[in-house]
Amino acid sequence: MNMETFLAHNQIFTTEEVRAALGMEKSSSTLDNLLAYHLRQGHIIRIRKGLYYTISKGAEAKTHPIDPYLIASKITADATLAYHTSLSFHGKLHSLRTDFIYVTQRKLKPPFIFRNIAFKSISIPKGTLVSPDFGIEIVDYQGCKIRVTTLERTFVDILDRPALIGNWEEIWRSLESIEYLNLQQVLAYAKLLNNATTYARVAFFLDQHREIFSLSENDLVAFDSFVPKGAHYLDLHNKESNQLVARWNLIVPKSLLQRTWEEPHETF
Repeated sequence: MNMETFLAHNQIFTTEEVRAALGMEKSSSTLDNLLAYHLRQGHIIRIRKGLYYTISKGAEAKTHPIDPYLIASKITADATLAYHTSLSFHGKLHSLRTDFIYVTQRKLKPPFIFRNIAFKSISIPKGTLVSPDFGIEIVDYQGCKIRVTTLERTFVDILDRPALIGNWEEIWRSLESIEYLNLQQVLAYAKLLNNATTYARVAFFLDQHREIFSLSENDLVAFDSFVPKGAHYLDLHNKESNQLVARWNLIVPKSLLQRTWEEPHETF
């Protein structure tokens, strides 16, 4: 394979990938010279050290659109789109974001910004170390295979680390756009994380949205055995008035229970 053929079939690539495809030795300077040539010609752009993006023929390198999902998925070999980035990929994020998150088992790389888009790595949750690929799917996207968390795992992840989205209105509006969840997968992943507050948040959200997910009382009974023994705060940093939701032993901001962000006529 030559470089032109490689570029025609790879929208985004790492130095290691092109070296392997062209059969070059790691010690050889030929690849560095080849990449430098194609950079000068505007055939590729450098995203960061060791990561390149192919420019369409006839397009201007400086203004050629880039796909941030592809970039986030390539920063490490095991990079997996997660949290609000996964929600966005699945078309369920309520508001647009200019920061993209991926999880990895590898040493975390410093965040970086490319064309006003921020890319940030996060360690996989400790509970998933025994089953690191649980709730991860590999999908074909723009001619590439990328790793992304399933909606079930993303749903639980968001409620496990809500600060990554930023506010409860955004979380509620985003998660309410999900039409279907495999409850067994939700429960299995929540068990992996093994966090009492996360259990309670997940159960509370599902209880509040029975109609959306077509849940019966029997469906929710599965969560009863994981209810925290003592009351847990849904949001420790909330300074507003709270109310205890007894079934799930969860102390919830009244503004969330009352959905104060809605207009009087708005329903969900």
